[in-house]
Amino acid sequence: MKSSTCIGISSMKPCCRFLVSYRSSSIFGFSPPKMSRSGIRNLSKSLSKAVDRRRLHSCKHSKSQIVGYKCVADPNRRAFSVSGSSWGQSRVFSDSFRVDKGRSRGVLVIPRVASDFRNHSTSVEHHVNEKNFERIYIQGGLNVKPLVIERIETGDGLVKEDNTGINVSESDVNTNNVEGSNLTEPRIEREVSEIEKEAWNILRGAVVSYCGNPVGTVAANDPADKQPLNYDQIFIRDFIPSALAFLLNGEAEIVKNFLLHTLQLQSWEKTVDCYSPGQGLMPASFKVRTVPRDGSPEAFEEVLDPDFGESAIGRVAPVDSGLWWIILLRAYGKITGDYSLQDRVDVQTGIRLILNLCLTDGFDMFPSLLVTDGSCMIDRRMGIHGHPLEIQALFYSALRCSREMLTVNDATKNLVAAINNRLSALSFHIREYYWVDIKKINEIYRYNTEEYSTDAINKFNIYPDQIPSWLVDWIPDEGGYFIGNLQPAHMDFRFFTLGNLWVIVSSLGTPKQNKDVLDLIEAKWDDLVANMPLKIIYPALESDEWRIITGSDPKNTPWSYHNGGSWPTLLWQFTLACIKMGKPELAQRAVALAEERLAVNQWPEYYDTRSGRFIGKQSRLYQTWTVAGFLASKMLLQNPEKASLLFWEEDYELLETCVCGLSKNGRRKCSRLGPRS
Repeated sequence: MKSSTCIGISSMKPCCRFLVSYRSSSIFGFSPPKMSRSGIRNLSKSLSKAVDRRRLHSCKHSKSQIVGYKCVADPNRRAFSVSGSSWGQSRVFSDSFRVDKGRSRGVLVIPRVASDFRNHSTSVEHHVNEKNFERIYIQGGLNVKPLVIERIETGDGLVKEDNTGINVSESDVNTNNVEGSNLTEPRIEREVSEIEKEAWNILRGAVVSYCGNPVGTVAANDPADKQPLNYDQIFIRDFIPSALAFLLNGEAEIVKNFLLHTLQLQSWEKTVDCYSPGQGLMPASFKVRTVPRDGSPEAFEEVLDPDFGESAIGRVAPVDSGLWWIILLRAYGKITGDYSLQDRVDVQTGIRLILNLCLTDGFDMFPSLLVTDGSCMIDRRMGIHGHPLEIQALFYSALRCSREMLTVNDATKNLVAAINNRLSALSFHIREYYWVDIKKINEIYRYNTEEYSTDAINKFNIYPDQIPSWLVDWIPDEGGYFIGNLQPAHMDFRFFTLGNLWVIVSSLGTPKQNKDVLDLIEAKWDDLVANMPLKIIYPALESDEWRIITGSDPKNTPWSYHNGGSWPTLLWQFTLACIKMGKPELAQRAVALAEERLAVNQWPEYYDTRSGRFIGKQSRLYQTWTVAGFLASKMLLQNPEKASLLFWEEDYELLETCVCGLSKNGRRKCSRLGPRS
């Protein structure tokens, strides 16, 4: 037995193969830990079983350095494999490799230590050289016998879930891995409406398979669309609501496959004008392509083709993809109870690479991330370059996720310290300088300018004339919100919905600020919700402002698309925020509005006009994240205890050690009760 065969742990099926994507790939560059004789015997038995199963699939491994995944495909298979509704009839929960019933998981392969931030799971402590391991991923380990749970739809509109698909004895499942998992919970029948049934059929019809395994959902799946453009790709940000819908419905396999496949695509060395993306960058999207194999015109292989922005509008690399990936990774563990995925060496390395990219020192003096226009959900020129709220809220969420999931050891202790420092500084910065309410606006209205001292009140030299006329009459007496952007001599006072919702979800704002944001949405319901939830930005850019800031963008005309359009996919994030703040009735009101129109209008991507009455003029129909956002909202409202797994409460321990201001005496701590006036 070669020593290299016991390096990694994976439950992915063997027909897929991983090819190393880096120029300097000394295949793994470290030796596996020593095993006892009994451990070798047990491992040999497991390997022989895995080899027997692998004989059912043939996949020719290449020795050349080629980027991405490839898999030999049957010549009769379609290039773009989209499964039908029958795909959701079974759900596979794969346990990690079990060496012995009496042993903890994977002890013969990788030693593990307890994490300081998660009481109910363990983490990986990899015994490798840090420098050599920075550019290594591990894939294709040992298979396990899956537990399949069948999903049965009855004629009376009820969904029953049973475990009669495959009989698995107690010895076949490592209970250490599934402790606290949904697998041990009794299944509860729930009523499903006709609209939800239609939504599930659309969602499952959008599923894309790679080497026979579901790996994601296309952005839109309109059969009448003759020019899908890039809507036939799997976008990381678009798949998040789909992933949550599947997870909340007990279907975890597709989410696990998505997380692992996108991880292997991380930092692929494509270039734009001879520049490579930074190491750790996640692609914006990827597509499954079928290409002929070299030297065999009748044989084909499937390839994952990622897009890092070189094909996007404006050729902008996605900043939010890696942040969303980390957030989804935590959600997977929280909902399924399976933390073995987080503990994998390759996953731990992926988290570190993303964080190293985000925490790299530069010229910027702010704790917030400096990004260009078009680097997030608003992927066109909309004047959000600088430090947009959406990125800061997702960044804060990803940092909190990483603090929970990272293994704490000598290799990561400096990174964990950097995370804690950035969390405290970012929390203070957003709460102090991004927050506006009637009191704060009146304070800005009376600002002095050209203040040069460290004690200056107007630290960013904001000119009072920047306060827009619409804001003076629009801001309510009760409530407030976080502005869209802050830069020297510039405050973007537009209301950005996604950023404000994630401030609530992640507790980036204080409890009072979070409450005030929802109070403002309720008070300005006709402006921010109206006929279809929710406005992505309020208000829209019009006239000269639209021409100057957007460059006369014909798609972002006033009250359309990103410029004040209404996006139903924001519904699940609004629901999550409402449940956290104890206002589920607001979410129910919004879901009821969407339920009246979405199915009738064929699930469009966005709506136009100030009140959201018209389907977007360039809106794709059967938009997947519209469907998934609706389903996730319904399930979150029906199971609010699941919602509590997806948001964060105020971290008072973090605030106790928060260093966030300068005074004559040096550093000082901020108040946990709220931002300084």
